[in-house]
Amino acid sequence: MELTVDRIEVSGVSVDVTSAGAGPPLLYLHGGFGLSGHASFLATLAKHFRVVAPGLPGFEHSELPREYNCVGDLAYFCLDLADQLGLRGATLAGACFGGWVTAEMTVRSTAGFKCLILIDALGVKFGDHLTRDITDIHAMSEADLEAALYAQPESYRRDTTVLTDDELTAIVRNREAFALFGWKPYMHNAGLARWLHRIDIPTLVLWGDRDGMVSGDYGRKYAAAIPNARFEIIENAGHYPGIEQAGVTAHRLVAFAADS
Repeated sequence: MELTVDRIEVSGVSVDVTSAGAGPPLLYLHGGFGLSGHASFLATLAKHFRVVAPGLPGFEHSELPREYNCVGDLAYFCLDLADQLGLRGATLAGACFGGWVTAEMTVRSTAGFKCLILIDALGVKFGDHLTRDITDIHAMSEADLEAALYAQPESYRRDTTVLTDDELTAIVRNREAFALFGWKPYMHNAGLARWLHRIDIPTLVLWGDRDGMVSGDYGRKYAAAIPNARFEIIENAGHYPGIEQAGVTAHRLVAFAADS
């Protein structure tokens, strides 16, 4: 299934949107390192859905408005995007940082969404002030970061010397935006946990069994905080099951959406 990229403007912000397929709508929000590596996952989903995957403001090559300074801004932006693109009744899915954005969206409003899938999502603080729920990836070497993100890091090691200028620019912008929106407090909204009960649509929480950034225990707590949410493990996957186990992750998502 061929993926296409179009430039659109939403609420005065110019962003790139990757799309494919012609089925019922699915809005997918990427993690903190962008959409790189997700082509197989999105193409598989596009066999069942009309997939819409925006580059979030500040990420990839999308515009970053000067006034955007918190994940709540991204949540409202994505709600506007869903309305503008006519994604009524969409399946909403987000991985990593994108999972945090989808959680912020759905505690505000679930109207218009059929179901929610969180994949190794960030955004919530469960432990006390002395407990680190989310690994500090900015303090890691590149090798340690790869080991934290992937079950098989050697398979996803990039040779930056062969990347194009556009690819290198996207990598730098993704890291800058990830830090901007998730630096303080680190990768969470201190108040989000107390509002997760407002998510009143069917919810599936998927988690890589070898995630070194946020543990499976964190994922189980995330699911427990959302009414009637289901928690499932993806084996042989780290923080990005959609990259390492694209087929399995897509199958779980498709099955859950069909039953919702």
